Amino acid sequence: MLSRRALPLAVCAALLSATSLLAGGPPAPFDEKAFAAAQAAGKPILVHIAAPWCPACKAQKPIIEKLRLDPRFKDLEIFTIDFDTQKDLMARFGADLQSTLICFKGAKETGRSIGETQEEWIEALLEKTL
Repeated sequence: MLSRRALPLAVCAALLSATSLLAGGPPAPFDEKAFAAAQAAGKPILVHIAAPWCPACKAQKPIIEKLRLDPRFKDLEIFTIDFDTQKDLMARFGADLQSTLICFKGAKETGRSIGETQEEWIEALLEKTL
């Protein structure tokens, strides 16, 4: 049995878990096969190059998660590249900085942004993938 204090925490954890499932789960670390499959299927794709210590990356994350819940972006595939450990992938995408957002519609790059933290600008960037 849950105590009175533990019950609200359990409810919050369940809601967060359900929201994550509805939204397709958390952004995936970059996976070559999954990325290639998403491109081949013509899906909308966001590649987020981020670092855990980056303030702009931290500001982008909740915006991306909020937009992911929007029905327009239900098919959006999000891949995360770690700025500190995946330099080979950064070179592949022609990215030099953390907080870089790169959007694709299938295999075609539709836009990119560096350091953007305004929701409406990120939303406009993601709309280019549709």
